[in-house]
Amino acid sequence: MNPTFRIWLLGGLAAACCLPGVTPPLALGIGLVLALTVGNPQPTLTVKVQQYLLQASVVGLGFGLQFDAVGRAGMTGAWVTALSLALTVLLGWGLAKLLKVERITGQLITTGTAICGGSAIAAMGPVLGASPREMSVALGCVFILNAIALFVFPVAGHWAGLGPADFGYWAAIAIHDMSSVAGAAARYGPEALATAVPVKLARALWILPLVAGAAMLVRREAKPKVPWFVGLFLLASAVSTYLPAGEAAWDTLTFLARRGLTVTLFLIGAGLSREALREVGWRPMLQAVILWVIVSVVSLGVVLGWAGSHS
Repeated sequence: MNPTFRIWLLGGLAAACCLPGVTPPLALGIGLVLALTVGNPQPTLTVKVQQYLLQASVVGLGFGLQFDAVGRAGMTGAWVTALSLALTVLLGWGLAKLLKVERITGQLITTGTAICGGSAIAAMGPVLGASPREMSVALGCVFILNAIALFVFPVAGHWAGLGPADFGYWAAIAIHDMSSVAGAAARYGPEALATAVPVKLARALWILPLVAGAAMLVRREAKPKVPWFVGLFLLASAVSTYLPAGEAAWDTLTFLARRGLTVTLFLIGAGLSREALREVGWRPMLQAVILWVIVSVVSLGVVLGWAGSHS
């Protein structure tokens, strides 16, 4: 197919995903179809754009959330986050050894499941000395499960009878990447989104100590990137809360952020390649699936128990 046409097709579909009727799962599906049929003509550019667009969208979502509610959500989920991180890391390492997954690949999958998916893998990879193939395998596993979660979690949440806030906690703990967390929570309702985003952002901050600890163990210099957008998210929430006169502007920014998140999911889907899928072997994928299922089921039980005790 003509390369110029493919570029225009990529841009046109991205623009179409800005329309209000396009949901996050639909945008992800459109991106996947594009990637697996005609292919992505600008894979490097797509990755860069999706990274910055996701961060900008998260900051924009802050304008639609009350600052006190953000603080409560982040603090309430703190102990669950700490406990789940420790258990996920231990379980992931054990599964990797049991399934004879390559050491670094297994550690990357574990880190991505424990914290925030692709961002954690990208931060941990250089510290562990991961090869491009090992990075590709880990990212491929996480991407596939993220895509599944975006469709499955809202259905499972309704089946389990989770309220919006409880679903937000569950999604933030059990879904890998912020993009799918926000996408799934947005489908569940505004309250779910208001809970999921701050809890997930608080979880993302654990990248820094985890990378620093890993660097000490392997005696390699580490320069983990500080997730600056977390601070901007909090600032946006504070501004919209304490400057109510700008409500119309805050509503517009929140709307644009949601559309930006939808386009981000399209770009994530478009970034998948057949080569990346072929790289994912059955052992790493099995480790990722087992670990994810255990984390999802256990965290659902914890959230249900917590909800029951407060009902």
